[in-house]
Amino acid sequence: MNWKTFSLIILLISSGLGTGCGVYSFTGASISPDVKTISIQTFYNNAPLGPSNMSVLFTENIKDYFQQNTSLELVDNNGDLQIDGYISNYTITPVAATAGNQGQADFSALSRITITVSATYTNVQDPSFDFDKSFSFFKDFDNNSTNLASDEEAFVEEIFDQIVLDIFNASVANW
Repeated sequence: MNWKTFSLIILLISSGLGTGCGVYSFTGASISPDVKTISIQTFYNNAPLGPSNMSVLFTENIKDYFQQNTSLELVDNNGDLQIDGYISNYTITPVAATAGNQGQADFSALSRITITVSATYTNVQDPSFDFDKSFSFFKDFDNNSTNLASDEEAFVEEIFDQIVLDIFNASVANW
């Protein structure tokens, strides 16, 4: 076997390995070659609390993530894949109490911000992957060393990053 024949065989084998049942990427996405577009609607803020810009922040984060990690074209409506939903809850709850000094009340030393997002995913090509479920994540912070007013937006972004990843994995990565 000469070098040219060997190279051709290697090329054919390697190209065959990359064309299985779908298109795979380093992000773990498994998207059918028939799927070309995605539409992501605005995630409205239905939570009673939280920063006023959560709707815009989450919607832009999820759009950016899908554009950066898939080859899907983002369209306004009727994509092959469709995602919509809303921010359903935002809470700040005490996690760890600290005893106050004489005559002072006890207070929370550690608090938790929890955000829940309800998402609906529709795969027009294969409805067996469709879902309608809630995704939630939290961030703990120390009340003694954290100024919530100045750090809240960074905490919300960190929580949204995880929720976007969870939605991505549940939809196109099929995890």
